Amino acid sequence: MTAEHQALALVLFSLFIAVTLGITTWVSRNRHGSAEEFYAGGRLFSPLENGFAIAGDYMSAASFLGISGLIALFGYDGMLYSVGFLVAWLVVLFLVAELVRNCGRFTLADVVAARMSERPVRIAAGASSVTVSVLYLVAQMVGAGSLVGLLLGSSGAAARTWTVIGVGALMVFYVSFGGMRATTWIQIVKAVLLMGGAITLTVLVLLRFHGDFGRLLSAAAERSGQGAAFLGPGLRYGGDWTARFDFISLGLALVLGTAGLPHILSRFYTVPTARAARRSVVWAIALIGGFYLMTIVLGFGAAALVGPDAVRDSNASGNTAVPLLAAFLGGGADSTGGAVLFALVAAIAFATILAVVAGITLASSASVAHDLYASLRRRRAKQRSEVAVARLAAVGIGAVAIGLGLLAQDLNVAFLVGLAFAVAASANLPVLLYSLFWSGFTTRGAVWSVYGGLVPAVLLVVVSPVVSGSPDALFPGVDFGFFPLQNPGIVSIPLGFLAGWLGTVTSREAPDPVKYAETEVRSLTGAGAV
Repeated sequence: MTAEHQALALVLFSLFIAVTLGITTWVSRNRHGSAEEFYAGGRLFSPLENGFAIAGDYMSAASFLGISGLIALFGYDGMLYSVGFLVAWLVVLFLVAELVRNCGRFTLADVVAARMSERPVRIAAGASSVTVSVLYLVAQMVGAGSLVGLLLGSSGAAARTWTVIGVGALMVFYVSFGGMRATTWIQIVKAVLLMGGAITLTVLVLLRFHGDFGRLLSAAAERSGQGAAFLGPGLRYGGDWTARFDFISLGLALVLGTAGLPHILSRFYTVPTARAARRSVVWAIALIGGFYLMTIVLGFGAAALVGPDAVRDSNASGNTAVPLLAAFLGGGADSTGGAVLFALVAAIAFATILAVVAGITLASSASVAHDLYASLRRRRAKQRSEVAVARLAAVGIGAVAIGLGLLAQDLNVAFLVGLAFAVAASANLPVLLYSLFWSGFTTRGAVWSVYGGLVPAVLLVVVSPVVSGSPDALFPGVDFGFFPLQNPGIVSIPLGFLAGWLGTVTSREAPDPVKYAETEVRSLTGAGAV
């Protein structure tokens, strides 16, 4: 890109950042500093507003950049992410949204602690939520580095490093000063921009092929060099049994992980009632469903028009496929039209990253303050001091995410999010479902369920090809791995459920039928909900 075109993209970046900083500043002047205001935005958002915010929170850099890139590189196998991310919302709608809104207050731990000993449960659930959030944040950081590196015409470490640091600083500012109210409005603005950008690119791709999706697929298969194999399973998750199990493991993680993501669960507390939470999810499903259908068109469009080789040359993991497609559709990177469309898409993608990292940072800082800190301080922790701790926690979490984001710059962002989903499905989902639906569940079962899923998931990632032993690993020069799968979900998810059952049946604590009855009535009717 020419210097003028780069300047245009940077102006668009700066414009969005200025708007979001303005939102944050305006909101910070109108808040009263309570925990309910900071964590839940005063519970004043409508189902439509919250539905757009949920969609904005969920449609991350992994969706816009990573999934389309994987489809451009691997065809059919890359579509698993689009399908898995969408199907997961059926689990959220039917099993989680309304019940969580009725039982909890700010975090996942609120739901579990309603009928358990609070302190051990909150510590376990808080630790798990922070782990999931940091993994998710790393994916957004990697996406930001790839995007701005391409924009500046440099894939060097310096450009990526300063980009990751800048994103981290912005997300800390959004959360510390604006809380949930500012974060929600940033996510709404981002959702509108992202849907508009995706619709525009999808229409332009289909116009290239006169609306014939079959012609698009044929052109993508021919350009890929793989022929018909590009449109069938096997390029990434085929061949031997290890790859097939990896495919199943990833699918389980994607479908089950959404219901355990802390930043998604926290969105259900921003509406006044459980009915509003359910309607929010319906709105979110409509938006998210349309978006993931468009990522399929964009991925195959990038393969057909740009070519997998060009995508891979720009970024080995495919994270820049959509910006390259935008430049091509506009007339090429050296043309004014191509530069303008590229700049718009890059700015939207950057907006996506900023909005998502703000939501994740807020959820994880809430877990630190409301669960970990409040548990350690017990009842002496006041709401105002808890909010102050949450703001400090946002700074610490931001620093950790920046460091890990710099370390993982060459990994595909959709793949990184798959790991976060695996940890969420292994540690958070079992304890959530047991707490809501098993009358005999005990405190030991809850703690064992969280750690029984969290520890194996993290350890299996450490000893997998993701970290060592492969050319694409974090540490390609060493090999200390023995677990063959890249996604641990197929092992760690059953272990989380098994640990919860085993902890319960071996517990000396008798389950309290009265507390379970109260929880059941509250979850189903909303009686006594905050």
